[in-house]
Amino acid sequence: QVHLVESGGDSVQSGGSLRLSCTASDRYTISEHYMGWFRQAPGKEREGVAAIDPSEHTTYAHSVKGRFTISRDNAETTLYLQMNDLKDEDTAMYYCAAAGTWYACRYLSAAYFRSWGQGTQVTVSS
Repeated sequence: QVHLVESGGDSVQSGGSLRLSCTASDRYTISEHYMGWFRQAPGKEREGVAAIDPSEHTTYAHSVKGRFTISRDNAETTLYLQMNDLKDEDTAMYYCAAAGTWYACRYLSAAYFRSWGQGTQVTVSS
């Protein structure tokens, strides 16, 4: 099972930007797998934010479309989430997910991703 480590979470003001990173364990080539970012705010269910498939097709939640960008590096070991124009409602723990399926990516379904990181906290304040 792949080991995922997220980083880049921080406290920022509304309108600011952050870039989250997710590094996979050795020999796990991100470009060959369905990957995603999810988030969970206190008292709320985990929700899908963005996903990317092996063909680089991406899916975004409506609430982040146009502000967030999911990508992966050329070495294919790190997944990114660039977050711009952050809003208070983006405050949450952000999780990286791997070993998903086409369905998981297309519909941002957490149930169909098999590996998860421990999360990185993003806090946005006005």
